[in-house]
Parts: sequence; structure tokens; C-alpha cells
Amino acid sequence: MAHSLSAKKRVRQNEKRRTINRARKSQVKTQVKRFEAALSSGDAEAAKEQYRLVVKKLDKTAATSTMHKKTVARKKSRLAKQLNALKAKKV
Repeated sequence: MAHSLSAKKRVRQNEKRRTINRARKSQVKTQVKRFEAALSSGDAEAAKEQYRLVVKKLDKTAATSTMHKKTVARKKSRLAKQLNALKAKKV
């Protein structure tokens, strides 16, 4: 248990950051699920729109250091690959 005032403050700050980061990661996961649902429905336009929203949410989480920039880049790349595969299959 923290004894000094600064250590107690750090515990409070860590708890606050943890809550915010978990909420952000949860929002990203929800958005990815919506994108995957659009992919599985086979609707390329809906999937494209959902991809745009996922990328926006991922970029925001990377900007706030909730997720590392390279982790976000990897996730975006994998999602884009899935979207392009759907588009290629439609043509």
C-alpha cells in the first residue's frame, strides 16, 4: 500500500487512466466487431464505411498512447486486407 502522498496520488492517477484506457480499447473492439459484421454480410459499401470508422477510432487511441502506433498500424493493415479481399471477391 502506498504511504507517501505522491505515491497515493500516483495510485489515484493510475486507476483513472486505467478506466479511460479500458473504455477506449472497448470502443475499438466494438467498432472492429461492427466492421467484421459488415464484412460477413458481404456488403462492400457498408464494410467500407465501417472500416473508415474503425480507422478513425484506432488513430484516436494511438494519438492518446492508449495503444502503440505500430500496434494500430498492424490492426489497420489487417482490416484493410480483409476489406480488399471482399472487394476483389465482388468483382
